[in-house]
Amino acid sequence: MTIADPDFATAEARRARLFTRINAADKWFQMLGLAWLTPVMKAAAGDNSRAQMGEIWRLLLVPLLAILGFLVLWGVMAPKVQTSLGVIPGPAQVWTEMVTLHNDAVAKSEKKATFQQRVEDRNAKMIADGKPERVKDIAYTGAPSYYDQIWTSIKTVFFGFLIASAIAIPLGILGGLSPTASAAMNPLVQIFKPVSPLAWLPIVTMIVSAVYVSNDGMFSKSFMVSAVTVTLCSMWPTLINTSLGVASIDKDLINVSKVLKMSLWSKITKLVLPSALPLIFTGLRLSLGVGWMVLIAAEMLAQNPGLGKFVWDEFQNGSSQSLARIILAVLTIGIIGMMLDRVMFALQSLFTFSNNR
Repeated sequence: MTIADPDFATAEARRARLFTRINAADKWFQMLGLAWLTPVMKAAAGDNSRAQMGEIWRLLLVPLLAILGFLVLWGVMAPKVQTSLGVIPGPAQVWTEMVTLHNDAVAKSEKKATFQQRVEDRNAKMIADGKPERVKDIAYTGAPSYYDQIWTSIKTVFFGFLIASAIAIPLGILGGLSPTASAAMNPLVQIFKPVSPLAWLPIVTMIVSAVYVSNDGMFSKSFMVSAVTVTLCSMWPTLINTSLGVASIDKDLINVSKVLKMSLWSKITKLVLPSALPLIFTGLRLSLGVGWMVLIAAEMLAQNPGLGKFVWDEFQNGSSQSLARIILAVLTIGIIGMMLDRVMFALQSLFTFSNNR
């Protein structure tokens, strides 16, 4: 087969289209933390195997070897450390507890479904008997599963993070556009930014209890306490980065907006936000990470539902499985934190031209 051969030209065209699709998919792989898929696919398609194997080694095999080395070191060192709850459990014991908690979650889910079905059957019977006034919406009060507590923590951190963002971004834009507003906000930011969530929590608990006098609303008191604490501690990185991003906009662009007599709203939406988005998203990523750490501490101290309460309950329980479950919760918290950061990075990549990772 020669270069002039039509079959050869067709094959090369197909190969070129394949590599174009792989390069297009690389952006999504980068966002999802799956960058190693690109060299794997290129190597499978026949592109410079030596160079692609180097990328596969760096992006996939090195991280896997690092994780494997950590697990081996953990397994070797853990039995040598004695605590009040026994020796530190190794990876095998933690895996066993993960399976146990999964099975427990499945059993609790089935129990909840059975309870809800009984309530529906009872209400249907009351309606059939002509007693609609006796129909009741009975809430399930069984203990939450491990997955339920994970989901509670994720909902809480996102709720608090969204409130923090809704406050911090407008204030940051104001501070970036107005030196006077920046001078007014700066001392307050410097005072409140370092305050620990453990210091905020008693104040937030008292205020929420005074304002939120009933648990019949959309959210429970414990949920609001945790969410507001997350808001107070996580808003500062977004506020500071937004203000910095807005203040660092090219002055020529500001002068152009004055020449064009753009309204304040047009100036913000068409000039300020697009230019400041990379730094705003950097602040959002930092804020979400801070919020996740703050939430776990708040749940532990206030005994609010979530992963923090799970850790504290297991510590108080003091059973032979408790330490393995605490370590499992720590790993879960870390993995979820990593996933939250990847979500924010994916959004940043979609809306900005930043190359931050």
